[in-house]
Amino acid sequence: MTQDLAIYDMDRTVTRHATYTPFLLHCAARRAPWRLLLLPLVLLSMLAYVAKLIDRGRLKEINHRLLIGHRRHAHELQPLADSFASKTAAGNVRPGARDAIARDRAEGRRIVMATASYRLYAEAIARELGFDDCIGTASVIGLDERVHAKIDGDNCYGPAKLVMIEEWLKRHELARGQVRFYSDHASDAPVFEWADEAVAVNPHEPLRKLARRRGWDIVDWG
Repeated sequence: MTQDLAIYDMDRTVTRHATYTPFLLHCAARRAPWRLLLLPLVLLSMLAYVAKLIDRGRLKEINHRLLIGHRRHAHELQPLADSFASKTAAGNVRPGARDAIARDRAEGRRIVMATASYRLYAEAIARELGFDDCIGTASVIGLDERVHAKIDGDNCYGPAKLVMIEEWLKRHELARGQVRFYSDHASDAPVFEWADEAVAVNPHEPLRKLARRRGWDIVDWG
């Protein structure tokens, strides 16, 4: 089946601000406020990432373990993901993103979120905003059906995001039609190059320069 697609990055593309740390804080504050005392360790992990001592995937795993815990049942986390998604939709979505989603849907495109954020909560945000599908970083689910503070497979970032989009197409037995891709960040260059129509949304400077060189659209979603 051939399908025209509109694929959106999430953080700082659809949303104004990043969502991962706010999600962890949301979970800690509502489920185990004592974990907020571990914030100095979260800061240390971020400094380790900036110093290139750990990669993005390991940073996520460490902060997940600190603020949520090593193993939690999905039924404990789903209400937190749902409430965070409602909060995000109410106050952290770019107006232009809503307009673009409506336009792409009217054109008959399948609306897909492809994000480095954990699918654990990104799926809830995607549903809240009317997306058809969500591709994101997966968590290890143990035999005890608990969500572990461990990434399952690749962090959905950089070249891995394109690989995961292509795997998603195969899994759903879809032949790509015309693809429109939106993102704010140059790390998504592999997907921009793969797409038929590349749209740089409120881009940071490296992506702005790349978009100008490549002739990609640059838009301001407010």
